[in-house]
Amino acid sequence: MTQKETKKVPTGDFREGVVEENFLTLHNDDVHTFDYVIDALIDICNHEYEQATQCTMLVHYKGKCDVKKGAFDALKPMKEALIERKLNATID
Repeated sequence: MTQKETKKVPTGDFREGVVEENFLTLHNDDVHTFDYVIDALIDICNHEYEQATQCTMLVHYKGKCDVKKGAFDALKPMKEALIERKLNATID
């Protein structure tokens, strides 16, 4: 590039067409058993047993775990189903 040439910078909204990613976060409640939480993650979030177990351990030891990533509209029914089972869940 010579001194007279200028670098062209694309204009426009770079976020156009980008889907915002959200996280369904499960929080520790010190009430439910490991098996109860594992079963809920398998039933509601379609986790495999190993994944549900790992998420449950993270919730227990770290206090929370992102159990699912996706669009808000896809995560909202899962959050509501977890809450119906008296589990603490948020979408961040």
